[in-house]
Amino acid sequence: MAKVFLRTFGCQMNEYDSEKISDVLRAAEGLEPTGRPEDAELIVFNTCSVREKAQEKVFADLGRVKHLKRANPRLMIAVGGCVASQEGAAIVERAPYVDVVFGPQTLHRLPELLERRRASGRPQVDISFPEIEKFDRLPQPRAQGAQAFVSIMEGCSKYCSFCVVPYTRGEEVSRPFEDVIQEISALAAQGVREVTLLGQNVNAWRGTIAGERADFAELLYYVCEIQGIERIRYTTSHPREFTPRLIDAHAELAKLAPHVHLPVQSGSDRVLAAMKRGYTSLEYRSIARRLKQARPELSLTSDFIVGFPGETEADFQATLKLAREMGFDTSFSFVYSARPGTPAAERPDAVSQQEKLERLHRLQALIEAQARGISERMIGTTQRVLVEGASKRRSAELSGRTANNRIVNFAGPQRLIDTFTDLRITAALAHSLRGELLHA
Repeated sequence: MAKVFLRTFGCQMNEYDSEKISDVLRAAEGLEPTGRPEDAELIVFNTCSVREKAQEKVFADLGRVKHLKRANPRLMIAVGGCVASQEGAAIVERAPYVDVVFGPQTLHRLPELLERRRASGRPQVDISFPEIEKFDRLPQPRAQGAQAFVSIMEGCSKYCSFCVVPYTRGEEVSRPFEDVIQEISALAAQGVREVTLLGQNVNAWRGTIAGERADFAELLYYVCEIQGIERIRYTTSHPREFTPRLIDAHAELAKLAPHVHLPVQSGSDRVLAAMKRGYTSLEYRSIARRLKQARPELSLTSDFIVGFPGETEADFQATLKLAREMGFDTSFSFVYSARPGTPAAERPDAVSQQEKLERLHRLQALIEAQARGISERMIGTTQRVLVEGASKRRSAELSGRTANNRIVNFAGPQRLIDTFTDLRITAALAHSLRGELLHA
């Protein structure tokens, strides 16, 4: 059977897109996935351009498979995702052995692009933005276990000064309400019990329900009514779109996981303004506090950029203060990486890389300590866990995920996989918890 080697870089949106790429290739060309590029008839890199290292890593990986093309002239190599969208035909100029370049919005066209490459003998590039067409042309969703990701919108219209996403994924476009509900219902019928709604700014979703304009919070109420769905997550949200109605949903919807990933990027109002984030640290604090009032057990995680051009030690201290006050439970934090074509790339930057890294380590140490404290306070509590499969370290044990997104390893029968079960937390380790079944 023909094989495809598919490697994914970047965010959960890219992970979702890779699942759809695999579905498209299976339906159109009968390709099944392989973990070895040497065994593949097609190699696909689904790329990310948010960080400079991720972008360069793509070209490094392309160089590592170049020899496979020489050994097997029928092998096809395709580059998709955000680097493809940003670089376009320049990828083929830099790596002439690449056959197809496609963007996040044209992944559904990959089979026809491959066919045109075979017929014409010329590399094919399609990085256009045909809005919602992608979802209309994808195969029916296939469940793989009890968890599933569902993209409810594409693109971003916020234009933060440091970010390339609006240029690589296009403007915000929401999927129609009926399409979202139909996909989730189809997944639930196949055994999915937990669904994660995806979007670059997922809470910016807008649609029409029963002839009336509706927002993201309203969509959540309808998803909660789908039979079989027992837990709902969403990522990534934006503070500018965090409405009082969405906060109320966390108080009223038991199926909505008590975990919100709400990127703040900085605790300094001066830096936030330079980033064009559209809110102040006080406004962010207000959202977070109201969320925790609505759902006291809620876990709040965030994103940070350290060393943004012009960031002073006082600005960074404001970030540390915010992190302590909010009690963030883990974060994705990075040193600022200038992206070509973004306004921030033109700003003067006097802070040394060494100082930026030192600040990053201080922030990460603070949040890791807070996360450890939260884990330790969970010892002795009962947690509802979705069992995902065998433990990575002990194959005889099982591994599950709590509502606040922590991994728990425990001894239990295989029949619990893909079901919810109650565990008593017995220990907190560095990056996971230990638990025991409440009922044998």
